[in-house]
Amino acid sequence: MNSPKIKIKPFGVHAILIEWPHTVNEQILEIILQYQAILQSNGFADPDWEMVPSYNSLMLVNRKHEIDHNKLTLELENYYTQLGHKDKTSKFLWRLPVCYDQEFGLDLQEVGAKLNISIAEIIAMHTGAQYTVFGIGFLPGFMYLGGLNEKLEVNRKASPRAKVEKGAVGIAGKQAGIYPQESPGGWNIIGNCPVPIFDASKENPCFVNVGDKIEFFEISRAAYKLHKIEAEVGIYQPEKIQLNA
Repeated sequence: MNSPKIKIKPFGVHAILIEWPHTVNEQILEIILQYQAILQSNGFADPDWEMVPSYNSLMLVNRKHEIDHNKLTLELENYYTQLGHKDKTSKFLWRLPVCYDQEFGLDLQEVGAKLNISIAEIIAMHTGAQYTVFGIGFLPGFMYLGGLNEKLEVNRKASPRAKVEKGAVGIAGKQAGIYPQESPGGWNIIGNCPVPIFDASKENPCFVNVGDKIEFFEISRAAYKLHKIEAEVGIYQPEKIQLNA
């Protein structure tokens, strides 16, 4: 596709926001990631800078200095003209285990009743999709996953829970996600993943990046306990497949 027009606007004295057309698709996301790579190769990989890609935007934050928005806007517009001269960014498919035991799938029955489908059908459709990581936020490591089977689309819960367990796998609207830590939450919980998505003690706390793909596969309660122990001692490594080798 031709590179769509962008809008660049201040986002406080330390940040600037670049926006693409408000549509959710992987072509726009690929353009954002390629543009981010161009910026990284032109000085924005400096530790003073942080870049946050998501859906149809890219935010640049300078941690130390106030931004000259007029000057930076011209620079960003110039870098955007270089789009198409850089290879696609590396992406990976991560296969993550999920236990759908009803101890973890707190809302399985409710979702099934709302959608008039069985729990087995919910699990089959949830594991049968390949998801795209369109954004990471809300909580450190919380992945907003697009690609949910349309037959599983269900509204957020009317009354959010005060506590959702770490690893809880949820669905809401057109998205799926995993709660990387205990927190309040309003998504429909259908299972739990024993693999820590975010670990602040590691050099790279979140192993998944925006643009990566996620597949879920079902595991038993016994396998869940085993993988949880393996993850806690640091020996469980999720399956990783490079997509554009």
